[in-house]
Amino acid sequence: MEIEELQAAWLQMSTELKKQKKLTDDIILSMTKEKYQNKFKKISTYETIGAIVCFSLALLVLIKFHSLDTWYLQICGLLTLIFLIVLPVLVLKTLNKMKMIDISKGSYKENLSQFIKTKNSLLKLQKLAIGISFFGLSFIVPVTSKIISNKDVFLISLKIEQYIAMGIAMAFVYFVSRLGYIGYKKVTNSAEELIKDLE
Repeated sequence: MEIEELQAAWLQMSTELKKQKKLTDDIILSMTKEKYQNKFKKISTYETIGAIVCFSLALLVLIKFHSLDTWYLQICGLLTLIFLIVLPVLVLKTLNKMKMIDISKGSYKENLSQFIKTKNSLLKLQKLAIGISFFGLSFIVPVTSKIISNKDVFLISLKIEQYIAMGIAMAFVYFVSRLGYIGYKKVTNSAEELIKDLE
């Protein structure tokens, strides 16, 4: 009788330990999922604000598009619109895709594989954005100049101060872009470590 009672107690304790382990695993998974999603909140907020600014500027260019009275300014205007609309949409879409990976579902390998694929897309997109930002100055400046001061920069000779201002603008674009890229790498690497800790 004592052996049977001991076996029953052992079985009950084993069942309770399994339940406790499952509960602990569920809590850890839930906390990790929340940490994972929180990693992207700040960056999503910045990108959303940036997208709103870009869309507002695109609207201004559309409203003032009639003032771009030469074929080359119109091409610059179209390139500016594409830059201000397409790039933010692509970044937000990729960022949202990364944020929506549900690490509580699917296998560890599937989640990690999907994350790494999306992470690489996001970082490539950021590198592309940095390159386009430098190139973008060549078509954004003429559009801005024509819309704001009705001056065609292609027809006037620039003063030394304007060259200095363009140099400062390029340095600023480089600094901000580089800082943003480092921030993206830091956040995505940290999120990847969270997923790897689930193995």
